[in-house]
Amino acid sequence: MNSDLLIKGGTLVTMGSQEVIEGDIIIREGRIAGVGRIETPSQVKVLEVKDRVVIPGLVQTHIHLCQTIFRGMAEGLTLSDWLQGRIWPLEAAHFPDSIYISALLGLSELIRSGTTTVLTMETVRHTRMVFKAAQESGIRAVIGKAMMDGGNGLPPGLKETTEESLEESLRLWEEWQGKGNGRLGGCFAPRFAPSCSETLLKRIGEESRRRGILIHSHAAETKGEVETIRKGKGMGEIEYLDGLGLTGERLLLAHCIWLGDEEVNILARTKTRVLHCPSSNLKLGSGIADVSGLRKRGISVSIGSDGAACSNSLDGFWELRLAALLQKVKNGPQALGAQEAFRIATLGGAEALGMEREIGSIEVGKWADLAILDLNRSHFLSLDDIYSTLVYSTQSSDVEMVLVGGKVIYQGGKVLTIDEGRIFQEARRIAPILQKGAGI
Repeated sequence: MNSDLLIKGGTLVTMGSQEVIEGDIIIREGRIAGVGRIETPSQVKVLEVKDRVVIPGLVQTHIHLCQTIFRGMAEGLTLSDWLQGRIWPLEAAHFPDSIYISALLGLSELIRSGTTTVLTMETVRHTRMVFKAAQESGIRAVIGKAMMDGGNGLPPGLKETTEESLEESLRLWEEWQGKGNGRLGGCFAPRFAPSCSETLLKRIGEESRRRGILIHSHAAETKGEVETIRKGKGMGEIEYLDGLGLTGERLLLAHCIWLGDEEVNILARTKTRVLHCPSSNLKLGSGIADVSGLRKRGISVSIGSDGAACSNSLDGFWELRLAALLQKVKNGPQALGAQEAFRIATLGGAEALGMEREIGSIEVGKWADLAILDLNRSHFLSLDDIYSTLVYSTQSSDVEMVLVGGKVIYQGGKVLTIDEGRIFQEARRIAPILQKGAGI
């Protein structure tokens, strides 16, 4: 049980009804027990945060931790060549320790940038090691193994039957759901429609409805992907998923760049969630999602860095800034204002995961998932518009402390839950082994 903690004297960006205030936060048993001007109780630890900004931890809703160790190994490629020529062979070469190290490497980077919650899709095998890494790191995470019972270009190490895919996904969910004092959860993670049979997708939809399990997938990322589905199924990818019974509040779809009008209508009608990954979309040349247009239709949009193998960074502030800037290029300078952008990176991510009553804002009763930023930097000179500063000026190096469930997991330039030196050395040792195993 965490002892009481009083965070005293900071600028609180609550994302709740109080908006931005100067005040304090009291934390009891990992949850926020008070926000505002609070008299210091007896026998409570006090953390002075004068000249600091306290924000809800960032919520990143599309990450591939198993790919962190592949950073720089698949450059200058289109998505299909990137997957079939590099990433899938590398994933097939993974072994339990390599995935564990890759996950810890990614989690360290995420925590350092103020990310406190992630939704991740891993590879087909060894996903238990990602749960283990997340449990040890102290982060809040929803994790799923990639589900792939079909598709072209799959190496043998990624092939599985429909039953194997379902059984392993459910086994992981049953083993890990609610572990880590409620920090961990499982989900279904069908990779994308071209790599899954209709039978598998239908079964996933049925089990999701029966058990309330989230579904995390990719959709409409490239023109080629959309054309493949339309050629094979005679309809758009979102229409196809809708026809199989997958759409709805429990379906979270990464990318959604190439959407027809009817597909946008389906997303809006069914309340299906969209996960925006700007760096990945730019680096792979996939396109720019119309985030502002989707939000005008009432569609939930949140942000993720994707995998370090395609974005080369898991920095949540980098992704947030880029998401806001891209919409101005696409839809004009008034598109996706700073406050709206910061909301989708925090409370919007929590809403996408169905966790808005637990995280995403600084409000009484919610878990104390917080990041504390140091204002004593040249780029923080003006705080006339705190949201603009957070979106356009903040860097991950400004993060001074990170708490999840009231527990400090990053402080003084160190992730307190991960032996970063050892993990880095292990990653350097293992990366060439994976490259050799993948034949690249």
